[in-house]
Amino acid sequence: MPSTVIASYSYSNKEHVLRIVFQSGSVYDYLHVPQKIFQALKAATSKGTYLNQHIKGHFPYRQVNDIL
Repeated sequence: MPSTVIASYSYSNKEHVLRIVFQSGSVYDYLHVPQKIFQALKAATSKGTYLNQHIKGHFPYRQVNDIL
């Protein structure tokens, strides 16, 4: 899953929260994300492009912390 933008990601089926860890170390939770959106992110050739086009600006989010 090499990405110049996203270091890693995870999804909570129970809470419908998509957690994105960016290469910068910033961590964001995107809320109310349907599982089909998460599945499409996993399948996307460019995770960063998919994030920008289909997740950012479409779902509420909160910054969790920085892991660095």
